[in-house]
Amino acid sequence: MAFIRRVRTKSGATAVQIAEYRQGRQRIVKHVGSAHSEAELGVLLERARELLEGGQGVLGLGVDPTPPAAALVPAPGQPALIEAPAPVPAPVRDGPGRVLSTDSRLLFQALAGVYADLGFEAVGDDVFRDLVLARVVEATSLLDSGRVLTDLGQRPASYATMKRTLARCGTGGYRDQVAAACFEHAVTNGDVSLVLYDTTTLYFEAEKEDDLRKVGYSKERRVDPQIVVGLLVDRGGFPLEIGCFEGNEAEAATIIPIVQAFAQRHDLANMVVVADAGMLSASNLTALDEADLAFIVGSRMTKAPIDLASHFRWHGDAFTDGQVIDTTTPRAGRRSDNDVKVRAEPVWDAAQHPGSWRAVWAYSANGRRGTTRPSRCRRIAQRR
Repeated sequence: MAFIRRVRTKSGATAVQIAEYRQGRQRIVKHVGSAHSEAELGVLLERARELLEGGQGVLGLGVDPTPPAAALVPAPGQPALIEAPAPVPAPVRDGPGRVLSTDSRLLFQALAGVYADLGFEAVGDDVFRDLVLARVVEATSLLDSGRVLTDLGQRPASYATMKRTLARCGTGGYRDQVAAACFEHAVTNGDVSLVLYDTTTLYFEAEKEDDLRKVGYSKERRVDPQIVVGLLVDRGGFPLEIGCFEGNEAEAATIIPIVQAFAQRHDLANMVVVADAGMLSASNLTALDEADLAFIVGSRMTKAPIDLASHFRWHGDAFTDGQVIDTTTPRAGRRSDNDVKVRAEPVWDAAQHPGSWRAVWAYSANGRRGTTRPSRCRRIAQRR
């Protein structure tokens, strides 16, 4: 005769089994499952009863049972064909709930919405989109991107597919498509009459150099192979054009290719380019000028004695916080259009001063309290 038994396991759970006595010994017929709570135990016991009753069989006597007749709408106290359902008791929570899994699916959906609003869906590559969003959430390796996507509630592609996708970025012209979408977004929501340019370096933990990754000047003072990345943005910081150069390329040599590629790609003119002192060189300024592009370039303080010679003679070397001096600076050499014998600073004009640029100097006392040395005056802008 089969029966149901409950056994306590070493892990603290309750095992539900169907057993029988055979030749004076208990033998397990079926292991139904293990319960960790009273609710689970009740479910397993009910399942065991169903299995036990299903295995009993029916004693065939050759007599078909006749069901008792019942009225559809009975009289009071009489049997009914359809019994009224018994009231269902309110569910009672048995023990605390258990978290089976979590993900940040809402974050992925929000980022995917921004990705689509920017027009990047024109690339038409879902694996590329997933890699971009995973990189935004956590800057990790390609091999580890699958973990990030899983945390975002997505089913990541295989590692081999991810590598093929990155290889397809170059041959498929993804950069041009993304740049076109960025430009369309920037023009729709603002303007590109003024753009800003800067560079950074990305290093690689590699032992040997190659055609792109080379040892060069590192702002982090590293000696690993690196690449130089140049980025052009609008006045709000939205990216417009990006370029990648060899790791030993000088920063000043990267601005002209990026700006020219952006201007030619979108057929632009009358654009002002802003860069810092690292981009300053006579050849760069000449190239921007010949391309009919205005510029504002930060400069160093080494030219202060030349640019401010007239101001020093007539006004001394004491400055007030926030004081601005608009004058000229020679394009090359020490030849200056600023006559120290004249008290007023010259007003720069392209026709009257072909050998000079316009220079705007500003003095800031922030962080340098108690000193008014002339060298603290900093030339902040130079433009055509």
